[in-house]
Amino acid sequence: MSPLAHIAALPVRAYRLLLSPWVGHGCRFQPTCSAYALEALERHGGLRGSWLTASRVCRCHPWGGEGYDPVPPSRTDC
Repeated sequence: MSPLAHIAALPVRAYRLLLSPWVGHGCRFQPTCSAYALEALERHGGLRGSWLTASRVCRCHPWGGEGYDPVPPSRTDC
Protein backbone atom coordinates (compact mmCIF):
# COMPACT_ATOMS: atom_id res chain seq x y z
CA MET A 1 0.00 0.00 0.00
CA SER A 2 1.34 3.43 -0.90
CA PRO A 3 1.96 6.07 1.80
CA LEU A 4 -1.00 8.12 0.55
CA ALA A 5 -3.21 5.03 0.71
CA HIS A 6 -2.12 4.44 4.32
CA ILE A 7 -3.15 7.99 5.20
CA ALA A 8 -6.47 7.64 3.34
CA ALA A 9 -7.15 4.37 5.17
CA LEU A 10 -6.87 5.95 8.63
CA PRO A 11 -10.43 7.39 8.70
CA VAL A 12 -11.82 4.08 7.44
CA ARG A 13 -10.03 2.15 10.17
CA ALA A 14 -11.15 4.68 12.78
CA TYR A 15 -14.75 4.27 11.58
CA ARG A 16 -14.50 0.48 11.80
CA LEU A 17 -13.03 0.68 15.29
CA LEU A 18 -15.14 3.45 16.84
CA LEU A 19 -18.41 3.95 14.95
CA SER A 20 -19.21 0.71 13.20
CA PRO A 21 -20.15 -1.18 16.40
CA TRP A 22 -22.67 1.57 17.25
CA VAL A 23 -24.12 2.07 13.76
CA GLY A 24 -24.97 -1.57 13.19
CA HIS A 25 -24.79 -3.82 10.18
CA GLY A 26 -27.24 -2.49 7.62
CA CYS A 27 -24.98 -2.33 4.59
CA ARG A 28 -26.71 -2.71 1.24
CA PHE A 29 -23.64 -4.00 -0.56
CA GLN A 30 -21.32 -6.94 -0.21
CA PRO A 31 -18.47 -6.37 0.71
CA THR A 32 -19.29 -3.58 3.12
CA CYS A 33 -18.27 -0.05 2.21
CA SER A 34 -15.42 -0.02 4.73
CA ALA A 35 -14.04 -3.34 3.49
CA TYR A 36 -14.42 -2.08 -0.09
CA ALA A 37 -12.52 1.09 0.82
CA LEU A 38 -9.59 -0.76 2.36
CA GLU A 39 -9.37 -3.18 -0.57
CA ALA A 40 -9.62 -0.36 -3.15
CA LEU A 41 -6.88 1.60 -1.40
CA GLU A 42 -4.66 -1.47 -1.24
CA ARG A 43 -5.17 -2.42 -4.89
CA HIS A 44 -5.32 0.98 -6.57
CA GLY A 45 -3.37 3.32 -4.29
CA GLY A 46 -4.39 6.56 -2.65
CA LEU A 47 -5.89 8.59 -5.49
CA ARG A 48 -7.81 6.03 -7.52
CA GLY A 49 -8.72 4.04 -4.40
CA SER A 50 -10.16 7.17 -2.79
CA TRP A 51 -12.12 7.93 -5.95
CA LEU A 52 -13.55 4.40 -6.06
CA THR A 53 -14.44 4.59 -2.36
CA ALA A 54 -16.17 7.95 -2.74
CA SER A 55 -18.20 6.74 -5.71
CA ARG A 56 -19.24 3.63 -3.79
CA VAL A 57 -20.31 5.62 -0.73
CA CYS A 58 -22.32 7.95 -2.98
CA ARG A 59 -24.22 4.93 -4.34
CA CYS A 60 -25.17 3.88 -0.82
CA HIS A 61 -28.60 5.48 -0.43
CA PRO A 62 -32.20 4.15 -0.38
CA TRP A 63 -32.62 4.48 -4.15
CA GLY A 64 -29.15 3.13 -4.96
CA GLY A 65 -28.20 -0.40 -5.80
CA GLU A 66 -27.52 -3.37 -3.60
CA GLY A 67 -25.89 -6.76 -3.80
CA TYR A 68 -22.40 -7.91 -4.72
CA ASP A 69 -20.15 -5.05 -5.82
CA PRO A 70 -16.46 -6.03 -5.85
CA VAL A 71 -13.51 -3.71 -6.29
CA PRO A 72 -12.54 -3.63 -9.98
CA PRO A 73 -9.19 -5.23 -10.78
CA SER A 74 -6.23 -2.94 -11.17
CA ARG A 75 -4.58 -2.49 -14.52
CA THR A 76 -1.64 -4.60 -13.37
CA ASP A 77 -3.81 -7.55 -12.21
CA CYS A 78 -4.00 -10.16 -14.92
